[in-house]
Amino acid sequence: MKHLIRLLILACAVAALPVNAEQSRYISDDLFTYMHKGPSTQFRIIGSVDAGTKVVLLETDSKTGYSKVRDSRGRTGWVNADYLSKQMGLKERVPALEKELMEVKASLADALQSGDTKTASLQNTVKLRTEQITDLETKNSDLNTQLMASQAEIRELRAKIDTQKNDLLMRWFTYGGMVAGGGLLFGLVLPHLIPRRRKRNNGWA
Repeated sequence: MKHLIRLLILACAVAALPVNAEQSRYISDDLFTYMHKGPSTQFRIIGSVDAGTKVVLLETDSKTGYSKVRDSRGRTGWVNADYLSKQMGLKERVPALEKELMEVKASLADALQSGDTKTASLQNTVKLRTEQITDLETKNSDLNTQLMASQAEIRELRAKIDTQKNDLLMRWFTYGGMVAGGGLLFGLVLPHLIPRRRKRNNGWA
């Protein structure tokens, strides 16, 4: 129990001691605060610090709630600790955010340009492929037309060949009939054309 009481007393004593380590702080936005000569409003004002100004925290008086700071101009004074913030003020955050925004916009523009380039390339490829397909379809249509014409011509030639074969057969049949008829007629006429020899009475020729 005594040990716990000693720890509590030690913690209170440490909390009452001033903070000696220098730390970065910022004056809260949307206001300005006066810098006093000492750790309360009872001390005279030695200047003012604008909102968002970066200051160095030197120490803090927990009794009065004031902190000793040093600004960028080298002035040292006391300000209300409630007006100090660990977060960077708008004066420094806005330029950083604007820079980041510009970088994001640049990246977005590059991405859009790259996307436009890829889109244009794809469109050109699609256009080329479409033209090739159209050309192939036209050639295929022409080939089909030529094929149909060739097939029609082949059919006509085959029909002519068949007709010529039939005509040739008819001619051969005709010629054969004529030759047969002529031979028959010649065979019938020939005996009448050759004179017969008269027979002698004595039987001698």
